[in-house]
Amino acid sequence: MNLRLSHKTLPLQHLVSWKGQQDPSPGDFSYGADPSSLLQCFVWNGSTPHRRSPVSVWTNYLYMDRLDESSIYMALHHAGDEVYMSFGMPTGSLVMLVRMEIHYSGKLNILSWESNMSVWRTRYAEPQHECNMYGYCGPYGYCDTIEIVPVCKCLDGFEPRDGKGWSSGRFSQGCRRKEVLRCTHGDGFLAFSGMKVPDKFLHVPKRSFAECTEECRSNCSCVAYAYSMMSNIDIDGDDTRCLVWMGGLIDMDMENHTQGGENLYVRTRRLQGNMRKMKTLEIALILLAVVSSFLILICVGLIWIYGFRGNQGSKIVWERLMRRDTGNFNEFADSNTEFPIFNFKSIAAATNNFLESNILGKGGFGNVYKGKLEDGKEIAVKRLRVGSVQGAVEFKNEITVISRLQHRNLVKLIGCSIHEDEKLLIYEYLPNRSLDYFIFNDTRKSLLNWPTRFKIIKGVARGLLYLHQDSRLMMIHRDLKASNILLDAEMGPKISDFGTARIFGVHEQERHTNRVVGTFGYMSPEYAMEGVISVKSDVYSFGVLLLEIVSGIKTGTTTTSACARAHNLIDYAWSLRKDGKMMDLIESSIIQGCCLVEALRCIHIGLLSVQDDPDARPLMSWVVASLDNQDIDLPQPKEPMCFSRRNYGGGESHIHDMSLENLKGR
Repeated sequence: MNLRLSHKTLPLQHLVSWKGQQDPSPGDFSYGADPSSLLQCFVWNGSTPHRRSPVSVWTNYLYMDRLDESSIYMALHHAGDEVYMSFGMPTGSLVMLVRMEIHYSGKLNILSWESNMSVWRTRYAEPQHECNMYGYCGPYGYCDTIEIVPVCKCLDGFEPRDGKGWSSGRFSQGCRRKEVLRCTHGDGFLAFSGMKVPDKFLHVPKRSFAECTEECRSNCSCVAYAYSMMSNIDIDGDDTRCLVWMGGLIDMDMENHTQGGENLYVRTRRLQGNMRKMKTLEIALILLAVVSSFLILICVGLIWIYGFRGNQGSKIVWERLMRRDTGNFNEFADSNTEFPIFNFKSIAAATNNFLESNILGKGGFGNVYKGKLEDGKEIAVKRLRVGSVQGAVEFKNEITVISRLQHRNLVKLIGCSIHEDEKLLIYEYLPNRSLDYFIFNDTRKSLLNWPTRFKIIKGVARGLLYLHQDSRLMMIHRDLKASNILLDAEMGPKISDFGTARIFGVHEQERHTNRVVGTFGYMSPEYAMEGVISVKSDVYSFGVLLLEIVSGIKTGTTTTSACARAHNLIDYAWSLRKDGKMMDLIESSIIQGCCLVEALRCIHIGLLSVQDDPDARPLMSWVVASLDNQDIDLPQPKEPMCFSRRNYGGGESHIHDMSLENLKGR
């Protein structure tokens, strides 16, 4: 179906949202062309702009999927009295059903039909971030989507108009020039590449690039211009596109995807003055640079001398550790990655010399201690066991991997400390410890009601989605379990322990390994027995974790009367499903006030995630969408072959440097 953007006699067409999740009557949001220009489209909230598309040159814009490399195009067509937009798959691409919709929340979605799962999968959505909403960063401000967390910034030569408001996240007043323009012959233009150009432009027809530049330069009211060639369509006999701006520049993004992103030329004031003053300034700057360099060298020497003594050569130890061949280390990791190195004595003092009463938890590679730095900041310190070669691998891997990550549902690594054979990892302190501290304890499990558990489930799912799809490189955690889910002051979940994580290449789907690490009960069948790693390995672990959160039963448990005829949690869940008693799986302490629809849906998604066939398990993008939107139909899962029937082992035994020929538990 085409979407009519312009016609001499017929009305324009819009996509219109539903009013609500269950109400299909016309809602507040709509999508269509700008009535004053065919060069851009809007998502409208009533008559107010909600999201604006990039100003188009109407080439085909491709939305590339990083997992299967399929793509979707959008294009403009001019036929007689009508101009319309179309979207679909390029010729020769993998054939699939594609549709576009405007969600009742205001998001514009492009979806494709997943025949193996019988669901619609979101391929593209906008706005992707709050920062992308219309005019969010104010005049002369732009949303930098290249950052891991998109943030508002001012154009070069501009500063926030409201400094305090800007610091606290209020950007609507935007930015102002640091120096007022005087409109002299010396004014120049500063180029900003990769920009979604602003709204409220004037389209000057039939201009070359040089003519477009002069059009703006010769007009003191012109603050910016942009230029492109209309390569795929000729509108009104003009294949050029010269845009100029006479007022504040509003609604700009620095793009990190293939849609939009071009050069924006902003008028700026050049330095004026006679050559003698410029020469004097240059000489002064050179002298300043020489003196500064000399002082810096002296400071660096002093810091090195005292730092070496105070930290006993920790920097050298660090470099040696990062160069050391510690086995089959992740070859995609960056060996030059560094973190702030803390003085060992300061961390020992912060933990009261690693006092036993400060222990927060015990793991396979060492203990985790609570500490407090001199400035009062609380920290969590993982102290690796002295002499553990494998611990050195995990230490190196965790630093290298977590340096690439930044997400609200991932634990933050503050730094590290190395002192002789001591290796410490310093994390942010999370006051509510780990998830297993609550859900597997009879006296504490009631403290996590259903809304809190559902929030934790969705937070973990979003964290995994970031690892699998949205981080700079695809990452597989490999040891997702309840004890590795930490809880902040608001019971928000943060995935921790990346010592066994693996970084995948952009186009890599799976990998084989002879070193299987993880925890029995959470390992997928193909990983535990064949060493096959993929994102579906984490999906399986997430499915087990989801069932644990809903039921309060630890995987591998067979001692309770409820599990008497089941080998493990997955087997027990399937037994209840066959008997039509799925509600019996819900933790009894939370049944009061529990949203049964949500809980049963979570169990269903959990069973989909623990299927034997990796291809049958959903991707985390689908899981997140299905948790947020109950309108998504869930396919029926196939009964998995449980670990106990495959002799995989049981309980919570953690595999340490395990080969497939010689299994060694820890």
